Amino acid sequence: MSEPGQGAFAALSEVVRVLEADPDTDWAQVDLAGLRAHLVDMDRLVMDAIVMETDLPDGISAIATGDADTITTLRRMVPAHAAQLARDDRWTVASTETSDGIELSVTSEIPAVLARIKGLGFFGLMASRDHHREHHFIMAQGKDAHGH
Repeated sequence: MSEPGQGAFAALSEVVRVLEADPDTDWAQVDLAGLRAHLVDMDRLVMDAIVMETDLPDGISAIATGDADTITTLRRMVPAHAAQLARDDRWTVASTETSDGIELSVTSEIPAVLARIKGLGFFGLMASRDHHREHHFIMAQGKDAHGH
């Protein structure tokens, strides 16, 4: 076995293992409850969001909605992840709150990047720019995870 249980439990378990192995861990600052809340958000985004994607000539527009908890999750997570995506200067990223959710648009004038955007779609874009392990560890340490 390589994963210690369900995905969120496995993520928490991995972080705990790293924290326990570090003699400099400041246990007074550790915030595993905050990390757990974020993992719940991640699950809700993937499992509960209702997304309608529209192909644009230079990218996609994705309007995401759901029940009240999902909309709250989307409004918290999509702008933060859009900022991560925007670090790649080959595409342009924008997120805008709508009356019942959020819209994410990602565009590019580079044909290979345009194909990548369309291939990834909303959920692939949310999972790209592999920063999640670092992000989760920073959250678990009780630090500002969006300042990195």
